[in-house]
Amino acid sequence: IGTDDTLGLIHSIDTTAANEHDITATGQLLHGEEKRVWGDSGYTGAEKREELKSKDVEWHIAEKPSRLRHRPGQNALRKVEKIKAQIRAKVEHPFRYIKNIFGYGKVRYRGLKKNTQRLCMLAGFTNLLIGKKYLPH
Repeated sequence: IGTDDTLGLIHSIDTTAANEHDITATGQLLHGEEKRVWGDSGYTGAEKREELKSKDVEWHIAEKPSRLRHRPGQNALRKVEKIKAQIRAKVEHPFRYIKNIFGYGKVRYRGLKKNTQRLCMLAGFTNLLIGKKYLPH
C-alpha cells in the first residue's frame, strides 16, 4: 500500500501474486506528487529500476540487517535506521486495522480479483477510521 506520511491515510493499493516481489509494484504505489519515498528493505534498489529512474524523489529505503552488521560506524547507522523505521511505521498502522480490527489476516477467496476488491473496501473503511481522529468533534 502507499500511504501519506503525515496522516497515514492509504492513497494507493496494488496486489500481486505471492510469487511476485514487492518491488515490482512500486511504480503503481506512487501517485506522482511525493517528494520522499520510505520503504522497508524489500524495496532495496527501487531507485535503480528503469521505470522509477525518472521519479524525482528522495529514496529512504531501510538497510538490510545483514548488510548493516558488516559496515563501520554501526551506532550512527542504527540511529538512522531507527528514524527510518519510525517514519515507515505510518504504513503499518493501516495494516493493524485491516488485519486485527477487520480480521483480514489471510486471503479469503481464490483469485486475485476478489481479494483485491475486498482489500480496497477494507482500505476505505480503514481511511475512515484513521481520518476520524483528524475531524473536529
